[in-house]
Amino acid sequence: MSFAENLQIARKERHLSQEELAEMLDVSRQAVSKWEQGTGYPEVEKLLLLSQELNISLDSLMDTGLPQKKDGETEKVTGVITISSPYEHVVTRCSKVMSSPRFKGGKNAPRYALYAARDDAVSLLGPQNTFLGWYANAEQLEKEIAEIQDALFRGVSTYELKYSVKVKWKPFSVKIEE
Repeated sequence: MSFAENLQIARKERHLSQEELAEMLDVSRQAVSKWEQGTGYPEVEKLLLLSQELNISLDSLMDTGLPQKKDGETEKVTGVITISSPYEHVVTRCSKVMSSPRFKGGKNAPRYALYAARDDAVSLLGPQNTFLGWYANAEQLEKEIAEIQDALFRGVSTYELKYSVKVKWKPFSVKIEE
């Protein structure tokens, strides 16, 4: 499912109108509508508030799934790989990775997040995902995903993230450490 679908489901499960959610986040109802239509995305700070107010993890909210590709053709990956994240201190086994939509965020904010789909943890909403890391730009994210996919296709059992960035958490914001 997309971010837009996940947001709409989470909001409806909590019996909130778009207007009520907008008031909680100090945004317009139109902003929430755009997010749920997939024509816009919240800033990182608002995304963190969404997660908190809807009581849903960021990885569940952002699960958009990426197609697995090799040589320009869509291909199903059946292997499993253990991915470690040096900055997030996470190690998890997965068969695919997913990225977030682009975050707007402020200056020096990360623009993308990467998640691992965990086959071993499933809830009523589907597979649970593990947050792996933040990325400063699309190029770094795409290089990371390509290398993970290549490792999966080659049957490599472990992979350590190479292009993620270290961040500093502040109340309701995330900044890339320089």
